[in-house]
Amino acid sequence: MKADDDIAPTLPPVASAPARRGRPKKTKTAGAGETREAILNAAEDLFSKHGFYGVTIREVAREAGVDTALVHYYFGAKKELFDAVFTRRAEVWNSERVAAVDRYAEAAGDAMTLEGLFEAFLRPPFQWSLKGGPGWKHYAALVAQTNANPAFGGETMARYFDPAIRRLLELVKRLLPEAEETDLYWAYHNLSGALTLTLGETGRLDRLSGGLCKSGDLDSACDYMVRFAAAGFRAVCGSKPSA
Repeated sequence: MKADDDIAPTLPPVASAPARRGRPKKTKTAGAGETREAILNAAEDLFSKHGFYGVTIREVAREAGVDTALVHYYFGAKKELFDAVFTRRAEVWNSERVAAVDRYAEAAGDAMTLEGLFEAFLRPPFQWSLKGGPGWKHYAALVAQTNANPAFGGETMARYFDPAIRRLLELVKRLLPEAEETDLYWAYHNLSGALTLTLGETGRLDRLSGGLCKSGDLDSACDYMVRFAAAGFRAVCGSKPSA
């Protein structure tokens, strides 16, 4: 028989604290903001590569290094997360483009040209994609996908970009006062496709030209697009050819 002091005392089990349920407690504003941005960045990257339907909330959480519940807490369902990703940079694009065309119109006055107007409108997104870092390239690719998405692309593009586009067309009409509304919208429709495809940097141009042109040469791309847009609007919105 062992002595009493050799016998390990039997301690009652320690009751573990009940698991916390419901929304996580945000203790630090800065930490919450960083978490939200990490989720948006991860979602933006994944959506740009695999599209809306090719990404799950679980994959976003894993990429961001957070629990799936946090993604739902901050953004709700996947469509709300997608919308949050889309609007974050759309606000920057739109505010800069509208400010640029307004500054140009005021400075140029009666000397305003289509080339100057399109330069002011197009340069900001090209510059952000060129110098803003990987996130802006992901966003440009996402916009290109969305613009060509037949399920919800039209509604999404209209919601986030139409106000800036309408301001551009108001100024174009000053230079082409005889233009019909249908012609203006068709002209912009063609420009919109060229713009989003170019910003998507798919490499198609590199292959087509055998390396002569580079889809990543965004400064040159913008220069060409300004001239292309001005000539295209004049051709589409000018006088109709006789039958």
